[in-house]
Amino acid sequence: MKLPSDRLPTLTAERIELRWLVESDVPALFEIFSDAEVARYWSSPAYQELSQAQALFDDIRKHFRAGDLYQWGVALRDTGQVVGTCTLASIDIENRRAEVGFALGRNYWKQGYMVEALPVLVNFAFEELDLHRLEGDVDPRNLASIRALERLGFSREGLLRERWIVNGEICDTVFYGLLRREWRASRA
Repeated sequence: MKLPSDRLPTLTAERIELRWLVESDVPALFEIFSDAEVARYWSSPAYQELSQAQALFDDIRKHFRAGDLYQWGVALRDTGQVVGTCTLASIDIENRRAEVGFALGRNYWKQGYMVEALPVLVNFAFEELDLHRLEGDVDPRNLASIRALERLGFSREGLLRERWIVNGEICDTVFYGLLRREWRASRA
């Protein structure tokens, strides 16, 4: 698992690229994560202040240096505008596994951007990082994210009851998994 020590590589798809987030992307992160609809199924409430997006940016850098989280900005190739994020979290090098996360600004929903971004992310995880397993943790009401994972070949592995408390609401989680051999077989 060899990455440049100072930044994530840029991963390219047709209309978007997954790229290293820079300080000037903080307002875009705030726009994405301050939308209650975008944050509806996350494990934390929507941001209220720009300082929360700055803290996220700082946290992304800290975890990158620790090697346990890689978070890219999903940027439109024609403008460079960050419209979402794609993440490999809880990276476990010893067991060659990670969790997949993603968010997209509401103005960009239903335009196929995550359909382009997620296969690039998954391929990088399996082929470049040599991971064996990817996992997804999804609120069972988040049908769009469930469809995105299933389209990639993730299998539903179980329900974790009352796993999260977000804005005072107790929420379940549906757990999904994808093995590298399954990914490769689906691409053959």
